[in-house]
Amino acid sequence: MVTRTQSWSPRLRPIAVNPMTGERARFRKRALRFNLGLALLVWVAWAAAGGNAAFHALVANWRVAVTMVFGSLVGGGTSEGGGAIAFPVFTKLLHIAAPIARNFSLAIQTVGMGAASLSILYLRIPIERRTLLYAGLPGVIGVMLGAYYVAPVLPPALARVSFTVMVSSLGVALILINRSDHESRNEALPIFGAQEKWVLVIAGLIGGAVSALVGSGANTIAFMVMVLLFRVSEKIVTPTTVLLMAMVSVAGFAFHVAVLRDFGPTVTSYWLAAVPVVVIGAPLGALICSYMPRRAIVLLLLFLIGLEFLSTLFLVPMSRAILFSSAVTLAICAFVNWAMSRATRYRPENFPGVATQQTVETPEAIA
Repeated sequence: MVTRTQSWSPRLRPIAVNPMTGERARFRKRALRFNLGLALLVWVAWAAAGGNAAFHALVANWRVAVTMVFGSLVGGGTSEGGGAIAFPVFTKLLHIAAPIARNFSLAIQTVGMGAASLSILYLRIPIERRTLLYAGLPGVIGVMLGAYYVAPVLPPALARVSFTVMVSSLGVALILINRSDHESRNEALPIFGAQEKWVLVIAGLIGGAVSALVGSGANTIAFMVMVLLFRVSEKIVTPTTVLLMAMVSVAGFAFHVAVLRDFGPTVTSYWLAAVPVVVIGAPLGALICSYMPRRAIVLLLLFLIGLEFLSTLFLVPMSRAILFSSAVTLAICAFVNWAMSRATRYRPENFPGVATQQTVETPEAIA
């Protein structure tokens, strides 16, 4: 704490000034200016390229735009992408086919998380760059292989349940992470050998394949591995997974457009309706979450995950085979998360020379 004093007066008292408060205020103003400028450019491009069709799509698909208001807010400030809101709402409430919801999620995250990624790079927010190489590139391969070989043969009900299994695994991870408010975290991967590289490669491939099925997942799986196993701070992991999901989304979107050619007029119309929303919603979500206590963000995510789990049980018709396989998969994922949380190899106390931080710190805005 630095104290600045003014000349004494009966009406004037010493004023305590926290330099970190001023630094954060300047950071947020800089982030706000950059994101407003980026949003303006996207709006101009949206109106110029889409023309009357863009405005018509926005009016005709207002429910999609409203959905992505919440989707972009959640995606901008947490470890979940906008597709984590879009996919369940589309498939359960709006009764949109799972393949369309998946394609839309990849397309809209290309805009929203792509804009957030530019902001992260411009503002030089700390990230784990090695993760982007060893999990990002396999994620790109995984989303293409999954889209070409797995998604076409996956039953729609199984695709919807797969999403529930994924986010429920994240819920288990959040519970495990938040058992203690005072656990130290690494600011980077404390060890980076062949074993760690292979873990990231496998996580990237699985995350990319899941993204090919439900439109998101690479960020979620990378988040669980980096936080639970490698004990990296969520403040570093969250912006890293935003860039990771942006890479996978761009690759998946391009693959559907150029190779599979299944990005039809319906998805295009939904996408046009959501583009002007997400470029504002994602940065705003990051700003809001930067002011929220960490515990409140966790509780919000757990509430959304619980809502997703219950809605799947009551709204998605499932055969006994799908129900059984989903329960087994969820149990396996929960066990893997628990096993990672119990691993001691990467605990910060084993690396006294590596910088660490406490989990009680509030993450800064990432966009």
